[in-house]
Amino acid sequence: MILSGMASSSVTRRPGLVVVGEFFLDLIFYALPDLPRLGEEVKTRHFAQLPGGGLATTSLVASRLGTPTAAIARVGADARSSPAWRTLEDNGVSVDACEFSPSLPTARTVCAAFNGDRMMITHDVINQHLEKLLSRPAGQQALRRAKHVHLACALWPIPTWLSWINRLRTRGLSVSADIGWNPEMFKSPGLPRLLQQLEFLFPNEIEARAITGEKTTERALRKLADVVPVPLIKLGQRGSMAIENRKMVEVAPLPVRSIDATGAGDAFNGGFLHAYLSGWKLEDCLRAGNVCGALATTGAGGSSVLPSATKLRKLMSRLKTNSGEMTRRTTNRRTIG
Repeated sequence: MILSGMASSSVTRRPGLVVVGEFFLDLIFYALPDLPRLGEEVKTRHFAQLPGGGLATTSLVASRLGTPTAAIARVGADARSSPAWRTLEDNGVSVDACEFSPSLPTARTVCAAFNGDRMMITHDVINQHLEKLLSRPAGQQALRRAKHVHLACALWPIPTWLSWINRLRTRGLSVSADIGWNPEMFKSPGLPRLLQQLEFLFPNEIEARAITGEKTTERALRKLADVVPVPLIKLGQRGSMAIENRKMVEVAPLPVRSIDATGAGDAFNGGFLHAYLSGWKLEDCLRAGNVCGALATTGAGGSSVLPSATKLRKLMSRLKTNSGEMTRRTTNRRTIG
């Protein structure tokens, strides 16, 4: 449930967030002079090696903002010596519930960022049956300290994950998910039943239209409202929109100079969930997500620019103050008929 006020940042201990999902070691080439083509080589002076995937970015953003956060993932033993993996611990994310495989390598992704978008190639043999991590004693211990569980992975097969989501809800936990681009899952007749058990779903425009079969983003949001209690859609450079209590809410973005869109959606998730667990109203949850998502695009990967709680609130206030000077209102409410 979204509360009506904006909580003070002086709260010393908020309810815990557990993020379950896939971890990747990202090799990011950005500010490319041109798109790479087969048979050609493109050189750039801009490169970063960072933690990647929805689990890492969402966890890092939420933890940096002050939300106690634990990650549940499976990585290879090689991750122990990786600076990218240590970034999680350095930023206060608990990794006690993660599993280290002695035989499989940590998943890796090569990202090529160009003109505000990116392409990726991934090697991944380790992120299978992640739901089994929830049964481990360390996973159970993390869940006992949590109020909310965010699933940053494809929830496939649906019956297996639906069973787990129901168990989490029975324990009094709220659950959200970002399932990414998964056409097979989008077409499954079991998907609506799973979505009904989520507090939030975090698709972008393309994913939302694919999930619903609708041709416009607004119609996709309305259709999602039939199954998800608080549906929302990330609009990239146009901000975000959601429906709560039959009211459609649109929140404008934070204008920034973007260099790499990798992980921006996951950064949005971290900001939104921090605000949600802080008891903020829906517009402020969306606004926090917009700020974190926008800042993520100003550096390589989604986790190289992590705002503090103070900076988040300052930028959110600036968005509100400047809303009258923008081409459209920062928040626009419409009743769904």
